[in-house]
Amino acid sequence: METLNVIIADDHPIVLFGLRELIKGDARFRVIGEAMSSSALVKLLQEQPVHVVITDYNMPDDSSYGDGLKLIDYLIRNFPQIQVLVLTMISTPTVHARLLDMGVVGVIQKRHMHTEIERALGAIFLRRQYRGSQWDAQSGGESALDEDHRFASLSFKEREILRLFVTGKTVGEIARSLNRSPKTISTQKMSAMRKLELNSDQELMTYCMANRYFS
Repeated sequence: METLNVIIADDHPIVLFGLRELIKGDARFRVIGEAMSSSALVKLLQEQPVHVVITDYNMPDDSSYGDGLKLIDYLIRNFPQIQVLVLTMISTPTVHARLLDMGVVGVIQKRHMHTEIERALGAIFLRRQYRGSQWDAQSGGESALDEDHRFASLSFKEREILRLFVTGKTVGEIARSLNRSPKTISTQKMSAMRKLELNSDQELMTYCMANRYFS
């Protein structure tokens, strides 16, 4: 039986340990390397034949490879023969759909890793795209139109703040650009995140990039 070489990547040792133990029980796969940054991951891929990469979405950005969508896009374009399975804490359905459209073999929420990884490995071995049951339940039929409606509910000032936020500006820098107080900017940014049902700056950045808002 064919054995597929796997590289696992995450900046948390406990996640790497968990992945290694889960994969060890499947004779079809062999973990041949581990990485804790995007540059370490790419270096491993350049050094040896690899069939599968299981990587965290938010890897430390220590190089030109970046993290998030930038890293995944780099992997898909430069290593098209490798199947990429993405682990993430982000729960936005649009991000999941964007990753699948980019060509990843599947997306798993980290909190469901232990229950989903076995089924994902089965799909990977058959070279099929894996759509996790947790994503189906979570999206609940949510459409792009639903998300467009949420974005449309933002005020002009909230959109103005998000437009500057996705360029990498801090709250303080946005406040100076718009001649408002940092407290006001922070309050309006949090209001926008509530309307969009997002819980962190990373989710906000990914949401805007995945939907190509402001680009």
